[in-house]
Amino acid sequence: MVVCVCNAIREKDVRQAARGGATSACQAYRALGLQPKCGQCVPFAREIINEERAAA
Repeated sequence: MVVCVCNAIREKDVRQAARGGATSACQAYRALGLQPKCGQCVPFAREIINEERAAA
């Protein structure tokens, strides 16, 4: 599933960044070498990161 249309970031990318230590959407985007643009994806990215943190 696509999380961020602006940057073409997929859910698996955000999950991988979260597993790598990202604790916020901005940290996840930085880990991917990107940054949020319009911001509509941030709540969804945050939800994915929280899921990964809870599962760890």
